[in-house]
Parts: sequence; C-alpha cells; structure tokens
Amino acid sequence: MAGEKPRQARPANPQLTLNLAPDPGYERENFFVSGSNEQAYAMIELWPSWPDPTLLILGPSGAGKSHLGAIWASIAKARVQSAASLAAADIEALAAAGPLLLEDADAIGQSERQLFHLVNLMREHGTALVITAKTPPDAWGLRTADLLSRLRLAPTALIGPPDDALMRAVLVKLLIDRQLVVDTSVVGYIALRIERSLDAARSFIDALDREALARKSRITRAIAGDVLLAMGHGGEQGPFHEMRDSSDNGGDGDRLPMTLPLTVRRSGSSGLGGL
Repeated sequence: MAGEKPRQARPANPQLTLNLAPDPGYERENFFVSGSNEQAYAMIELWPSWPDPTLLILGPSGAGKSHLGAIWASIAKARVQSAASLAAADIEALAAAGPLLLEDADAIGQSERQLFHLVNLMREHGTALVITAKTPPDAWGLRTADLLSRLRLAPTALIGPPDDALMRAVLVKLLIDRQLVVDTSVVGYIALRIERSLDAARSFIDALDREALARKSRITRAIAGDVLLAMGHGGEQGPFHEMRDSSDNGGDGDRLPMTLPLTVRRSGSSGLGGL
C-alpha cells in the first residue's frame, strides 16, 4: 500500500539466538483459574475434605492436568509417579509412603495389575490418590472389571480445553516472563488462532521470541502471523500482510504489561482480578 513501510523480513544471515526461556513453573501462583478449569481447581482446594480418597483429573493434552496435580502434590506432600512406571515399582512401599499423584493413567499399558493393587492398597490405608488422564477409565482398555468399577465410582474433576480468556492470560504471562513488550491487539490475534493448549502457547511464544530476535524487530502482528503459519496454527496470508495496524506501524496501541481478563484469576487470589 502507498506510504506503507515495507514488511521486515528475516535477514539473510540471521543472528544466532539462544534459548533463554524460563522453565514452565508448576507453582500454585502460576495456575490461572477460568471457566474451563474452575470446578477442578475448586475440588483441589477442598482437600483433604474429599468424599473419597481417590480423585480423577481428566482433560485433554495441554489443558493443565499436570499443573493442577502438582499443586495438590505440593499441598499434600504427595509423591509423583507415572502410571507407565508402575510395572517396575514396589507397589506396597508406594502405597505405604503416603499421598500419591499418578500421572497419565490412560497410558497404563502392561501395568494394569499393579494399578489394581495400588488402588486397593491406597483405599485400605485411606490415603489420597490423585490420577490424571486424558480420557475416562472406560477408554483405557482395562480388562479387570473390579478395577474399572472402582475407578468409575471415584470422583472426577474435569478440565476442558483452555478457553479464550485462559489462553490470553497464559500468553500474557509467558510474554511478561520474557520481558517482551507486545501490543494487546497482537495477543488477541494470537489467542484466536493458536491451538487450544497450554503447551502450544509455550512453544509458540518461544518460536515468536526467537523469530523477532532473528529479524532484530519488536514483535508485530505480521511476525506473529508468520510464526502461526510456520507452526501450522493458521494465521492469514495475502491481504493480511498488506494490512497494518497500530502494532505494525509504530502506533500507540496498548502495550503489555496488562491485566488478565476479568474471567480469569490467579489461583490463591480472592475474586477475579489481574496479575
């Protein structure tokens, strides 16, 4: 378009970028509560006043099951074990050691007998057992009817795919952690197009940071669109690259840091609020 500044492309010999991304923290203060996970989080807050010592946390990949489980494990001083590793574990010692977080039970594989023994022992001891999985027990391929029956009767905390509010909050947090200044319009643009997964958000911000550094440019919507396309998240082509908004032309768009959407709060905070 006439008068437009040409879009900044990646240099022919981009500078070397170092991966200095902070490790994803599973601390309680880094868990954002929104409509997609508030019921599951409320169940964790009720511990130890649960109606049953066993709790299932179910939800799709990247929805925050492990993070929520880690919060409970920290509160309950629980040990953490993957379901796939039960085949080589001392089940009696594991059950006697206190509360336990068992991750990825839908990948139980050949450890079904050990899981059945563990569930029975934990129940006998009255000890808390939290189990995470992507799908309900009926989809795990279990052949032990009594085990399936016990798991069906256990209370279940469901986590849905991250909603728009949660995706925006997570993107803001990841950008702030990297001390990146980004227009709020760019965050909204990304949130509407990225895969609904917290892992996807982390991977995307990592790639976006590296791409902007390689181009020696601040993060714009055009760069975000390129990274979205490169990672298979969608984005826009053609007319998109000819359209410039305040995030690309040096305008006065709102910049981070910003507050969280009103439908999102940090865990442990009272009411709904910002960062």
